[in-house]
Amino acid sequence: MTDTTASTIHNGPLGVRLGALRELVGLSRTRLDDAVLTEAGRVLDEAAARDRLPTAYTAVAIAGATGSGKSTLFNALAGAQLSESGVRRPTTATAVSCTWEAGRELPADGLLERLGVPARARRRAHVLDPGLRGLILLDLPDHDSVDPAHREQVDRLLTLVDAVIWVVDPEKYADALLHERYLRAFAGHADVSIIVLNQTDRLPAEAVDAVLDDLRRLLDDHGVALGEHGEPGAGVLPVSALTGDGIAELRQAVGELVAPRTAAARRLAADVDGVARRLGPLYIADGAEAPAGLTPQAREDFEDRLAAAVGAPAAGQNAERAWLRRADRACGTPWAQALRHLAGRQAERRGEPAALAAKRAQAGPPAVAAPAVEEAVRRLADDAADGLPEPWARAVRDAARRSADALPGALAAALADQPTERLPRPRWWSAAGAGQAFLLAAQILGLCWLVLALTGQPVVAGWLPVLLLACGSCGAPLLAWGCRMAARGPARASGSQEEWRLRRIAAERGHTHVLEPVAAELLRYREVRERYVVAASPTGEAELSRTIR
Repeated sequence: MTDTTASTIHNGPLGVRLGALRELVGLSRTRLDDAVLTEAGRVLDEAAARDRLPTAYTAVAIAGATGSGKSTLFNALAGAQLSESGVRRPTTATAVSCTWEAGRELPADGLLERLGVPARARRRAHVLDPGLRGLILLDLPDHDSVDPAHREQVDRLLTLVDAVIWVVDPEKYADALLHERYLRAFAGHADVSIIVLNQTDRLPAEAVDAVLDDLRRLLDDHGVALGEHGEPGAGVLPVSALTGDGIAELRQAVGELVAPRTAAARRLAADVDGVARRLGPLYIADGAEAPAGLTPQAREDFEDRLAAAVGAPAAGQNAERAWLRRADRACGTPWAQALRHLAGRQAERRGEPAALAAKRAQAGPPAVAAPAVEEAVRRLADDAADGLPEPWARAVRDAARRSADALPGALAAALADQPTERLPRPRWWSAAGAGQAFLLAAQILGLCWLVLALTGQPVVAGWLPVLLLACGSCGAPLLAWGCRMAARGPARASGSQEEWRLRRIAAERGHTHVLEPVAAELLRYREVRERYVVAASPTGEAELSRTIR
């Protein structure tokens, strides 16, 4: 017999989904609580265990409440009195199995061992129905048994079997425990479920259809898809195990469930669907598109805030003003330089703030504003975490926060390690200084000449000293003004260069200490999101609409 189920699990979409789910669990263990991943781990373990067993067999459990007639229905399908039935409650204390062998070379013992059916409770079908070949039918204890051990056994087996026949009776078909605890929980497994309304012989003929309609309504209200009009879903059948009415139709439905040898794979696929639905909010936020992550705008804003935190704009302005002051000292009039020097000395002796600030500005690298650095990191983390599910948003913020603690010190160390560069002195400053010296000499010469003329000393050309004095007095300020205008361009360039230098230092340290850890967390989220999308896809294929950078 061809082993089609193994091929379906390993080579088909289910195999891809299980592989993606396994990778998803591995990538998420350090970011999510173990309790959140427990169900996913259980499904993976069950899939691996089921794959090691003969796939020619399909385990189908008969589950129901006390008095619903499960055992009688089990015996009717088996064609023999294999399970004890009667009025004593609970009648079935342990699961009883009936096996329709798939072949002597394919024993069912391994699957029965996995199900935990004791050897004394294992039966073989007396009527060899070819349509049921490969079926392992289980009669479960009552799910509402007064014995907790019975309920635990039912819950355990329902997680292991490949398909379920839910048996209800006319009196308790609307039982809240059955619908809320079991049928709603197994709504995703409707494709491998059959709902049987047993004991129809207790109803008038005209009441059977009404009860069936009400049962279908309740199932629909609890999200159980019904396999009607050729659509996949659970079948609903009226049966009387006591009189045999409907048994042939039920046996045919079970045969159709068993024959393709795909019930195990369909059950596992439904389990993966359920896990994906529960894990969805942890991997996919409100929108279907992936969050933007570290956008170029977020990176640029972060670098701007770090630059402001190390005082890059202010340092650029200071460098520009310092260049202009040097130009004034080199090209200004000697009289203005003398007055400036005298005023500075007097202010320094008086301890005026302006003088002290000037001295501080000349000493040491710029200070790092730690609160501004923390704010820059916080804003970046918020931008990067925007749109992420909460666990991954928290991981991004934690990564940024851990890095932020060391960033101010790293910035301060980087600024302190920068060598002090000797600022260049343009050659035209020397020419301007020589011009100022010449004009000063002309002023002094003209003044002395004019004094001699005023004291009555004989001089040549009395208008010449006036001309020298006027040219020196007017030319020096004009030369200083022209030099200041010419120095503005280089001063702006010097300020921009200093600001760019500090911005580069801040950006490099910010990239190493913050952007890289945050980007690593976003990359991990992108990987788990891709794995989740594949695991949640019925076909095992999916594409992300956007990429996290």
